[in-house]
Amino acid sequence: MYICICNAVTEKDIQKAVSKGACSIAMLSELTLLGKECGCCTEEAHRVLKQCSGKPSRSDLLA
Repeated sequence: MYICICNAVTEKDIQKAVSKGACSIAMLSELTLLGKECGCCTEEAHRVLKQCSGKPSRSDLLA
């Protein structure tokens, strides 16, 4: 599934970036260009990042 339409970043791309050590949206952005355009994808990217890494997302921390 595409997470970042602007830069064609998929869920699998995020999973690969996490396997290479990405543990934040900033790191994902550096590895995949996620969120470099409009930024609408960052909330969904947080969900995928949490799912891949087992760490709480920002929205979980604010709840």
